[in-house]
Amino acid sequence: MAQTQTQRTTGSAAKMRLLPLVAATYFMVAGGPYGLEDIIGMAGYKWALLLLLAVPLLWSLPTSLMVGELAAAMPVDGGFYYWVREAMGPFWGFQEAWLSLAASVFDMAIYPTTFVLYLSHVAPRLTAGHGGLMLKLGIVGISAVWNLRGAVSVGWGSERMMAVSLSPFVLLIGLAVWHAMRHGALFAPGGAPVGLDIGGAVSVTLWNYMGWDNASTIAQEVDEPQRNYPRAMFLSALAVTCVYVLPLMAVWMSGIPAARFSTGAWVDAARLLGGPALALMVVLAGSLDGLGTFNALTLSLTRLPYAMAEDGLLPRVLTKRWDNGVPWVSVLACSVGWALALGFSFERLISIDLVLYGVALVLEFVALVALRVKAPGMARPFRVPGGLAVAVALGIGPTGLIAYAMWTARGERVAGISALGFAAIIALLGVVAYWIGRSRQVAS
Repeated sequence: MAQTQTQRTTGSAAKMRLLPLVAATYFMVAGGPYGLEDIIGMAGYKWALLLLLAVPLLWSLPTSLMVGELAAAMPVDGGFYYWVREAMGPFWGFQEAWLSLAASVFDMAIYPTTFVLYLSHVAPRLTAGHGGLMLKLGIVGISAVWNLRGAVSVGWGSERMMAVSLSPFVLLIGLAVWHAMRHGALFAPGGAPVGLDIGGAVSVTLWNYMGWDNASTIAQEVDEPQRNYPRAMFLSALAVTCVYVLPLMAVWMSGIPAARFSTGAWVDAARLLGGPALALMVVLAGSLDGLGTFNALTLSLTRLPYAMAEDGLLPRVLTKRWDNGVPWVSVLACSVGWALALGFSFERLISIDLVLYGVALVLEFVALVALRVKAPGMARPFRVPGGLAVAVALGIGPTGLIAYAMWTARGERVAGISALGFAAIIALLGVVAYWIGRSRQVAS
């Protein structure tokens, strides 16, 4: 079945090359140091640094290797949906897509929310009341229009936004090092948080490192996907880790108390080290980060309803494409859905997002093993070194971290029930949705 999808092309539309793919993947996963503040505030500098160095080894490396193999073997639009479908059948393929899209409803609301939180540090009147909601809706609208222009446009924009959004942090790191050398605060304790929250810090760290598989859904719109996906995974993983670790070490060196860090605190750190001008630059970079991440994820996630509609599991209208390859109905439908979820709090969004995304990621690791058994002769331009045992072992770290995140989410409440229970209800609705979709297929 994947071969049929592989044969479908986006016509003569231009395709995304390596560097734009790296930039888009970077935004799908991170987009910058924004979001790290809560890790520092919850766990302090030492624990935060340990988490930011350990999680890539247990989470990012196995996931990027898995994505590299499967994306190179099956470079089709829909990515991980097709991997799971080919490995375990249409039911599990549908559940993979359902969980990913359900997670996206909560994940995509985080970036406009974070943007408003940053902007409130310098323009509180602008973000108060309905102003904040209008700004969030503006991010959704701009990303929808940008995505209608095609994957190449999104990749090109990601490259530029990546360079611009990181420039204030290059200056901040330099000022922090200078401040530390001048005032002798090199790796000073910087003040411990009032109460350690390692569980919360782990959850936020996982959220900051998740999304490596998202780039797989646009494979038909990528130039030489068998060659470029493994390379993009490696380069973007290296970039994300450096972008996280270096600013953290810099503010630690400067002696800024860890207790002062919470969502949006990079603005305060910039003001402390470089004055109002640098603080404004960080706010503007934060807005680009929010837009860039939302824009790149819109590119990725809108290909899922398109792929499911191609298989008859969603209305056929979602398969409509423009000449540039954009599934425009899917883009508009997803954007409306994401706009409706803009009212959740940051903490609740992360808890629900991690549970739903985590289960979907586990299914992808199962698919990696199942396809090794089911289709040993499949062409794999990139193959994870080692045999079946290595493929099985690859999923142990991510699965363990997901289980821990689920356990820590037990105290979060949404609509009167635990976040874990809320996510379980959403997951079970996927079973109902599948049988409704199958009934439509039989009826037609």
